Amino acid sequence: MDLRVPRLLKRPRRAAAALGAAVLLAATGTWTATASDTPGPHRTDRVLTMADGTRVDTSYFTSPGGGRRPAVLLAHGFGGSKDDLRAQAEDLAGHGYAVLTWSARGFGHSTGRIGLNDPAHEVTDVSRLIDWLARRPEVRLDKPGDPRVGIAGGSYGGAISLLAAGHDPRVDAIAPAVTYWDLSDALFPNGVFKRLWTGVFFNSGGGCAQFEPALCAMYQRVAQSGVPDADARALLEKRSPAAVADRIKVPTLLFQGQTDSLFTLAQSDAAERAIRANGAPVKVDWIAGGHDGGDLETGRVQGRVRDWFDHYLKGTSAGTGPAFRITRTGGVDSTDGSTRSRGATADTYPGLRGDPRTIPLTGREQRVANPAGASPPAVSALPGLGGGGLAQLSALGTGVSLDFPGQYAKFDAPPQRTALRVTGTPTARVHVKSTSADAVLFAKLYDVGPGGSQVLPGQLVTPLRVTGAKAGKDVTVTLPPVDHEVQQGHRLRLVLATTDLAYASPTAPATYTVSLKGPLSVPTAPGVTTAATPLPSWVWWLPLAGAAAALALLLTARRRTTAPAPDPELAEVPLVITDLSKRYAKSSDRYAVRDLSFRVEKGQVLGLLGPNGAGKTTTLRMLMGLIRPDGGEIRVFGHAIRPGATVLSRVGAFVEGAGFLPHLTGRENLELYWRATGRPPEDAHLAEALEIAGLGDALARAVRTYSQGMRQRLAIAQAMLGLPDLLILDEPTNGLDPPQIREMREVMIRYAAAGRTVIVSSHLLAEVEQSCTHLVVMDRGRLVQTGPVGEITGSGDTLFVGTGTPVAEPVVEKVAALDGVASAVRTEDGLLVRLEPGTTAGALVVELVRLEVPVLSVGPHRRLEDAFLTLIGGSA
Repeated sequence: MDLRVPRLLKRPRRAAAALGAAVLLAATGTWTATASDTPGPHRTDRVLTMADGTRVDTSYFTSPGGGRRPAVLLAHGFGGSKDDLRAQAEDLAGHGYAVLTWSARGFGHSTGRIGLNDPAHEVTDVSRLIDWLARRPEVRLDKPGDPRVGIAGGSYGGAISLLAAGHDPRVDAIAPAVTYWDLSDALFPNGVFKRLWTGVFFNSGGGCAQFEPALCAMYQRVAQSGVPDADARALLEKRSPAAVADRIKVPTLLFQGQTDSLFTLAQSDAAERAIRANGAPVKVDWIAGGHDGGDLETGRVQGRVRDWFDHYLKGTSAGTGPAFRITRTGGVDSTDGSTRSRGATADTYPGLRGDPRTIPLTGREQRVANPAGASPPAVSALPGLGGGGLAQLSALGTGVSLDFPGQYAKFDAPPQRTALRVTGTPTARVHVKSTSADAVLFAKLYDVGPGGSQVLPGQLVTPLRVTGAKAGKDVTVTLPPVDHEVQQGHRLRLVLATTDLAYASPTAPATYTVSLKGPLSVPTAPGVTTAATPLPSWVWWLPLAGAAAALALLLTARRRTTAPAPDPELAEVPLVITDLSKRYAKSSDRYAVRDLSFRVEKGQVLGLLGPNGAGKTTTLRMLMGLIRPDGGEIRVFGHAIRPGATVLSRVGAFVEGAGFLPHLTGRENLELYWRATGRPPEDAHLAEALEIAGLGDALARAVRTYSQGMRQRLAIAQAMLGLPDLLILDEPTNGLDPPQIREMREVMIRYAAAGRTVIVSSHLLAEVEQSCTHLVVMDRGRLVQTGPVGEITGSGDTLFVGTGTPVAEPVVEKVAALDGVASAVRTEDGLLVRLEPGTTAGALVVELVRLEVPVLSVGPHRRLEDAFLTLIGGSA
């Protein structure tokens, strides 16, 4: 089965191999090659001559021994050949099958014209191939002339497997992939010509002259007019599996691609409904890739095909997998850059209209223009010219699309309060009126982020030809089938454009008037459950490596400490630091923090103060488990802090700035950060954190447009995600102007007001005084003083002596040397004097007069700055 993707820029002839290919084989033939001498299954090449003289190149694979065995036909992709299927053929032959591959008419070394699976040629040739298999002595027979046989193929080859099952009752099981059910519907959806893909289809076949004359004439006629006529549709319908829908009654395993603007998920949906109605077993598998690129999951697909044939051709108990499976992508693996994917399954196929949800749309009546020449066209997918990259980007939440102003109408749904998984085909009702007889519109459903960025899932659009639109007409818009998650806070947007690069639009200018006639109906599939993410390999080898490391530590007598047991008496206390010490690196007697002890209670906003080098940041790093202390202990809610301690989940931190992705909005940055933690979305309490941070409408803008103040508040909001019980902020007001500083102060006060605790380190003393309830003052790694702000700023042992003018430094030194004076610091208009216990203000005034200090006033100081200078001025 060939599932390759077109690469038109490199090898035009073989580029569309993933489109599939039907093949012709004959009842009689001429030997042209013998078995190869390579190890593995036995391969025989031969050319068979058809009744009309067409020669078909084949390869036959078998393994020695085993008696009679079932047979499998493998059909290649459009533009390819039998050589594309060699690896799969050898694999199946090694598992006990007789496998035949061939190059279809017009491909490889086969002759003849391409008939697009014409029943009179390609399908008849497959029946002649089955006749040949029936005469092979190693092939199992159900009865004379009837071999046990299955057929698998991709795209064009998938279609021939469906057609052969409908025309030849000897086919026992099939496994078509990324193929079509109705080729007319695929190339002329809703009466609109799929111009680019059809051009790819004919040119990758070697040009129009390589096709049957009727097909070449049809293509030239439609390509010139831009409008598919009834004869063109009838010609393709006759070559489609849908023409024999009521005759396909064999077990069918359908694979369809999610990144596929050529053959959409609707094709396999129609096939499933028809085959199931015939009473045959049928299962559906939506793979990540398709004709527009992405992961074709070749290994998994071929493995499931093998199991399918084991069950239905060999009669073994091999499992055939779930009734429905879908591969869901999400994010990129940071270790190797690959796309992450997971399988989701259901016991029944949900279809494309299952469990619909009604979502209101808003938007006024809009007039849009179809420009002359249908140019410039809107851009969605770019078949064969880069569309694969766009489709893959859209699966990861980005992507590229282009709509020109004045050429599209849009209608918006409200933001999602919870995440919504769309699985299937959304629909909407609109009213269309045109200045021309007919209107052609291109419908798409965007996922719009809070910042206005929009993603087109799968890069898919639905063309719509509205006949009789001049009088006005109500139309049901059936949007492309997708499997896509709309995240919380995102909204859906219905867009109806007048042009699209991939399709033929009317060239005459016209004006369309579009209005809403009803809500958006979105299908969901709650019965489809996503499997857990597969465990990476390190999950298995890491415990072994850890055990080896532990043994090595024991053998070298290295001690390992265990975390002390939680203290139940401190279970409600946010923070207790006891005798904490940290030496500078490579030093045994120089300390960054030494013998530090203090306690913080619920509801407090604690200011951590000290000059540069006081040990504040080192203390915060130890508190967050980023570095280990050399002595002492830190307990958060009774738990001792160690790197990776579980109690740290109750701590939020903003230390030394935060980095954000500038092209994403504020909200998207926060959502991305929270997803990286691996914790459930509902635990983020995003709305509450954003309300406290107070960013308002700025959340919907790209971060690159933010001021420094807004970035700081976004960083605070990030630290508050999950509403941690203990919030640590290191210099949160850096770079902010006065209004922004005031806003930041209000943020901290609001957060603590709910019974949580905030620790803030800052050098802006006036702000600390207004926002903090308690203080810890450090200097040179030691605790100088701790307590309520009012108690420290208004303590009776610190006096402000007003002099009107600065006091000379020698006089300040004399004051500091007085008995009963702990310290004296000069200010612009006086002195700050801290008294020792037992010394009164009156005694101080007497000494100041003796030293000829011009005392104008004496009283307790009330400014934190004054107290701070006094405290650190007298510290050891």
